Amino acid sequence: MSARDPRVTLAKPGLAAAELEGRLAAPRYAVPRRLAVVVAAAPLWRAPDAAAERVDELLLGEAFDAMEEDGAFVWGQARRDGCVGYARAVDLGPVGAAPTHRVAAIRTYAFAEPSIRSAAAGPFSLNALVAVAAEEGPFARDAAGRWFWAGHLAPIGRFEPEPAAVAERFVGAPYLWGGRTSVGLDSAGLVQQALYACGRACPRSADQQAELGRAVGQVELARGDLVCWADHVAMMLDGARLIHASAHHMAVVIEPAAGAIARIGAERGPPTAFRRL
Repeated sequence: MSARDPRVTLAKPGLAAAELEGRLAAPRYAVPRRLAVVVAAAPLWRAPDAAAERVDELLLGEAFDAMEEDGAFVWGQARRDGCVGYARAVDLGPVGAAPTHRVAAIRTYAFAEPSIRSAAAGPFSLNALVAVAAEEGPFARDAAGRWFWAGHLAPIGRFEPEPAAVAERFVGAPYLWGGRTSVGLDSAGLVQQALYACGRACPRSADQQAELGRAVGQVELARGDLVCWADHVAMMLDGARLIHASAHHMAVVIEPAAGAIARIGAERGPPTAFRRL
């Protein structure tokens, strides 16, 4: 992946991040303003228009480097995966207390009081970041006053042991281009969420993920390996089955690897890489 890949380079005609000065020519440089996501999930679009292509989705607590306002939108870069795009200004706010926990369930709700009968907000997704400020019984209150069931949170640093097991929890989730949650996600979003839950960094796009780990041969494929195409990615569950967020099925599905590779190959060509993480 090129360091100048526009998907992960905080620059556009007329403006670039100050850290790029001397490496990328621009008429003006600026220092980004660090913000944080204050809603359950915030779409990131290619253009300042909610009808534009969705390129990513930001989760509660994730940091966003804001460079420029454009009407109701803010152009900048997601710090967790480096994706550049436009977020709604109302979905962002000042950076608060550092996250202490992450959401460990694939989705959960937060409550107005430490009671399941109080008003609920969400759902909040796996890997959303929460700063726990207080605890009461089985509930944990974040800095914004939301009460999460503590059993659905895990301290930062406590991660899942296996990405494939995390991916399996998403079976049946609907397909959504640019999505990252169990309400809707794409193939790269599924892999990214599985790796994040295991404490591993992961880029946003399938072709970027094809550079992770090391190459293996197709006959060597085993649980946790990636099967990569230019714009699609799947994860092996064993030597014969894979899981992926499939636009063909419009859902996260498990299917025989040989059949999926043949079908996708007829549409897109053969896999470009097989990677062991």
